[in-house]
Amino acid sequence: MLEIKNLTITSKTTTLVENLTITIDLGQWFALVGESGSGKSLTASAIGGLLPDHLEIKSGFIRVGNHEPLTMKKRELSRLLGNDIAYIFQDYNGAFTPFLTIGAQLEEVLKAHTKWPRAERRKAVQEGLRKVKLPEKVYQSYPLQLSGGQLQRAAIASAMLLNPSLLIADEPTTALDGLTAHHILHLIHELAAECAVLFITHDLRLVKKYATEIGVLKEGTLVETGPKEVLFTTPKHSYTNMLLRSIPDLKNAPERLIACEYDAL
Repeated sequence: MLEIKNLTITSKTTTLVENLTITIDLGQWFALVGESGSGKSLTASAIGGLLPDHLEIKSGFIRVGNHEPLTMKKRELSRLLGNDIAYIFQDYNGAFTPFLTIGAQLEEVLKAHTKWPRAERRKAVQEGLRKVKLPEKVYQSYPLQLSGGQLQRAAIASAMLLNPSLLIADEPTTALDGLTAHHILHLIHELAAECAVLFITHDLRLVKKYATEIGVLKEGTLVETGPKEVLFTTPKHSYTNMLLRSIPDLKNAPERLIACEYDAL
């Protein structure tokens, strides 16, 4: 579904990601982990053509399904984003303008990508909000009236409106408390079960619970990749081993939190 080969991202003076190669199939949850500044979010941004102007893809190949984003024109790429590729970012406040209701903003997503009549768009948005366990009143609510957890769930609803085949979750829980973070990831796990998921994070406790595959980035280089069970039990690279040792109580990651009700948020 997602294939990245030999991706190299540079600034004018520095190589930030070097010869990165990963593959994610439908139904897989691939966690890209590493310290801050290792190139995780740059890789995620490159897939959808969202790199800042001062950075350059020096070489490499990206395929999403039958599409090659690096060769697409801006208009083609904008159609791909939202339809086949969806993002969930850590800045849920930045995902919404404060002057429009949540319902109106999600309907704009459908208006940009479909020819559905207004009544059908409204119905789809209301159903999308229901799927993420938000009450009906959220449709007519403004972003400032919602909690962080509610806003992130609204962002998930927006991302999943058109059933993307690739979901990129870039540190989606960093700004949330621990309990809310687990609820949010459990929700993504349910709704994106048939997607290819690229999960960007530095929290290996979350990786342990949700990922199927892991890639470890160190200073822009992928030093190890493989099934979660293998990397957690028999890591081959010293950096992977160091990351694992740095997480407190990893063997007792709080899976019990998932049993809590969403109403607790």
